[in-house]
Amino acid sequence: MNGSRPLRVPVGQDAERWSTFHGERTLVVAARTVTSTARVLECLPALVRGDRRVTVVFAYDPTSAFNDGVLDLLHDAGCRVMPWSQLGSISPDLILTASENIDVPENGCPVLVLPHGVGFHKFVPDSRSSRQRLSGVVPDSLLETGRAWLALSHPDQEGQLLLAHPKTAGRTLLVGDPCFDELRAGLEHMESYRRALGVADGQQLVVLSSTWGPTSLLGRTPDIAERLLAELPYDEYRVAAIIHPNVWAAHGSWQIRTLQAAALEAGLLLVPPVHAWRPVLAAASVVVGDHGSVTLYGAALGKPVLLAAFGTDAVPGTAIAALGDAAPRLDPRGGLRDQIEAAVRSHVPDRYVDIREQAFAEPGQALPRLRTVLYRLLRLPEPPAAPPRALPPQRFERRPQQVTSWLVVTSVETGEPPARPRPRPRPRPPGADVAEDAIISLCRFPAAVCPTAREAPGTFVHLACDEEERDAHLIESASVIVRRRPIRTVVSAQSWVHDTLARFPGSLLAAVSLPDGGGLVGLRDGRVVEAVGTGHFTDPCLLAAAVYTRLRAGRPLVGAVTLRLGHLEEGEVIIRPSPSPSSSPSPSSSSGRLTADAE
Repeated sequence: MNGSRPLRVPVGQDAERWSTFHGERTLVVAARTVTSTARVLECLPALVRGDRRVTVVFAYDPTSAFNDGVLDLLHDAGCRVMPWSQLGSISPDLILTASENIDVPENGCPVLVLPHGVGFHKFVPDSRSSRQRLSGVVPDSLLETGRAWLALSHPDQEGQLLLAHPKTAGRTLLVGDPCFDELRAGLEHMESYRRALGVADGQQLVVLSSTWGPTSLLGRTPDIAERLLAELPYDEYRVAAIIHPNVWAAHGSWQIRTLQAAALEAGLLLVPPVHAWRPVLAAASVVVGDHGSVTLYGAALGKPVLLAAFGTDAVPGTAIAALGDAAPRLDPRGGLRDQIEAAVRSHVPDRYVDIREQAFAEPGQALPRLRTVLYRLLRLPEPPAAPPRALPPQRFERRPQQVTSWLVVTSVETGEPPARPRPRPRPRPPGADVAEDAIISLCRFPAAVCPTAREAPGTFVHLACDEEERDAHLIESASVIVRRRPIRTVVSAQSWVHDTLARFPGSLLAAVSLPDGGGLVGLRDGRVVEAVGTGHFTDPCLLAAAVYTRLRAGRPLVGAVTLRLGHLEEGEVIIRPSPSPSSSPSPSSSSGRLTADAE
């Protein structure tokens, strides 16, 4: 592949001398952008699975403004890649692409163009002029040769193209949308996708979907992820962002991660730009998006949708334009949590069925139809179809950052709310013979995006930081310091508490996990208690919050308490004296601050 020498294996001069597999037909995939290349890679393996008659090679066209990452994608997938300049040196039987903006050599073979989104619903800048063009349509010069075939997902798109580009007459093929069919099948595996993403039972997964350009979600509201994470309780929600590959190609992953640094520190799941978005969308509880295809896919899957942006580059009369009229808008000036909860609460799964039927014809048949078209153009008998395969669960190499600081909001209830169902009784920990006298409601918010809050009447707010928190301002301002890595013995745990309170004179409590699932909580006045929780409530941050709240509420330190974690679950926490009294002196004489805080 150096210089202009022709590619010899698996195609080119004398290729048969060096090849192990000798195919009857050569299929060239034209790879120009990450988006279009990924779309072909998502469907092609199922089309030619196990067929030794077809030799596949990828030709890289570097002329796009969004070509960065294409070669990495192809090499990661193990594809055999040839320079675009060498495409004229071979004689392929078919060129397959999902990029309409390609200049193919005049070698006479057919060109099959797949859509890289949902239909033809967006106007984009024309790289050949200063005008805009309809995304997805090949140049008229290629249509005039009679070689190009445009795959459609719905018969109405034929009429749309005839009006916009009369030369598409007779050059379209109704196929359907293989990506949508895979997404529909993936709904049956939603729970496995959620587990792979680290979404716990009862948590809501909010998926942000942004196309590219100034009218996109990130173009209009670049801080949307940060603001959502600041308003949605950490233990009840997870937030993921699906960003169009063109944004990654144009700006680079470093720039994206730098701009979203606070959101990433708050637990944002930044979805890789190819392949991974499909199981994430299938796992979504609600989609906050714009006029991009991913938002439309979400609506067609029956997901609740909120539009936080919607550009004028959406094509009137298309399914995405209909979604723009039908879906509720997210008011960036209003309470985001209330709007998310209202969208989920009021949604019915068939809300967007008319829009789905406007975008996708005969769901479930796209891959078989595309396979028939492919083999017809290759002039080969179609082999028996392979059984459909579900999307695999996605486990990201780069996991979300672990949140290391929280703004914790608590309140004390003296009675049981009549309308709230109680969970089944849990086994009580040893020493739980003290009567339960209160219910503590608790919500946590990542301090990276929500560092301060005022206390409303009846609530208590404190900052809790993991000892590994790297933000010096946060950890030095924290009322509670926690260590999640267990310490083996009570004596060692007490020593850690003493040293930590001495190291951070502004803190009031220090809490550390013990191997048996409980935790040790030390107070600045020298008292040390053991807190034992059930189920989810072994996290030292939650155990410390129970101790902190009882002190602030003026209740006895020792006792049993029901801890309610938002709408997620509730469990019991037993606070009792430390099993071995601490022999360490008080780390400071400023216990009056804790007493005053408790009052």
